[in-house]
Amino acid sequence: MVLAKLTFAVYVCRVKSFLIFIISFSCLILTSAGKPNILFILIDDMGWMDLGCQGNENLHTPNIDALAKDGIRFTDAYAPAPVCSPTRAAIMTGQSPARLQITNHLPHQDRFTPKDSKILPAQMLNHLPLKYVTLAERLKEDAGYATAFIGKWHLYTGREEKYNPLNQGFDINIGGCSYGGPPTFFDPYRIDFLPNRKEGEYLPDRLADETIAFIGEQKSKKKSFFVALWNYTVHWPMEAPAELVEKYKDLPVRGYRDHRYAAMIEAMDSAIGKVLRSLDEMKISDETLVIFSSDNGPFGGVGDARPLRADKGHLYEGGIRVPLIVRWPGKVKPGMTDPTPIILTDFYPTILDAAGLSLDPNSPVDGENILPHLKGEKKLKERAIHWHYPNFAFHRDNRLGSAIREGDHKLLHFYDTDSVELYNVRKDISEKNDLSGEFPQLASRLKGKLQSWLKESGAAMPRPR
Repeated sequence: MVLAKLTFAVYVCRVKSFLIFIISFSCLILTSAGKPNILFILIDDMGWMDLGCQGNENLHTPNIDALAKDGIRFTDAYAPAPVCSPTRAAIMTGQSPARLQITNHLPHQDRFTPKDSKILPAQMLNHLPLKYVTLAERLKEDAGYATAFIGKWHLYTGREEKYNPLNQGFDINIGGCSYGGPPTFFDPYRIDFLPNRKEGEYLPDRLADETIAFIGEQKSKKKSFFVALWNYTVHWPMEAPAELVEKYKDLPVRGYRDHRYAAMIEAMDSAIGKVLRSLDEMKISDETLVIFSSDNGPFGGVGDARPLRADKGHLYEGGIRVPLIVRWPGKVKPGMTDPTPIILTDFYPTILDAAGLSLDPNSPVDGENILPHLKGEKKLKERAIHWHYPNFAFHRDNRLGSAIREGDHKLLHFYDTDSVELYNVRKDISEKNDLSGEFPQLASRLKGKLQSWLKESGAAMPRPR
């Protein structure tokens, strides 16, 4: 009798073990099929024309060009702001810089205000408050993702460490601090934000290696990951490996304004290529959603945004239109070029949907879920896209203003003279022909729509001097 009970108990244990194995195996299959790994690559200060696939034949970017062939490339993609910090905050929260009241690069001070300015910039926050539920927090807490922030954070100032990525949903933070750019891109960097440095290492390569190591660790654990590889490059200072600087030194300067910038672009492409190849080597490329973009237009002293008008820190296309490539094998059709206007704020709801998560109905989201559009299931409805930049950039050359694009038309409202400019950015990508006098009713309607959005967003406005 005892032997029979023991035999039955062993049988039950084996059945339970088998069932646990089947359930676990099924969960792995479901995880692979329904919950992708996510790699969000954000380059700093890279312009719309800074890739071969964007039409610049004078820059060498074979790895990013190959990524574009494997995915979808958006020609009319936009940063939420013409400078870095507000764009980063908008991606992390899904809310516009106007709503967040983080509208300029940090730290923001009136020191950028020109002495002859008639108005003062709007007041703003100097950090991303912890009350906002970030993309990383949702993915980690609600979908079980392993999360890593690698690169430039720039969402707090000074020593306010409580606002760093580790307190905003990331399991690890490598390099994310209050810095907008490193003192140097080569070891020892002159700032202590990277452990176990290798003598003479180049920062983009080091961040790529850290990304590969984290991804490899998650693969061994069979765990879905979200990596924000938000590179410091190609931000100032202009530094790249010596052989690349030498390569461009004597070449004609076309498609860029500084040969060191061209060298940085190629070095960036090489580092990103290493990360993308690692996905292939680990056989997880098909399970990984890759997003590649930039936080704003190029620094005008080194980059060349033409045919777009202006550059970083301006509301003209050169300051806000950015490259955008999305690859997700089996979900996104490869080799596609799409002219649909997209703003990077859209990736908050889009990534959540890709991970099987819904939006919090009690929290406003300014971005649109573009996942059905990416998959080719449903075209994105025409909508208005907005910008609010009521601050002076570091170069002090911009005018405080806001902008709206609806369809092919874009209106800019400048606060120093309460004037508007209207452009058809489909036909006039260089914004040379102001149509506000020719189409006053359209200009008035778009201005009214922009003002309504600013009011609804609770946007802070410029102040009288």
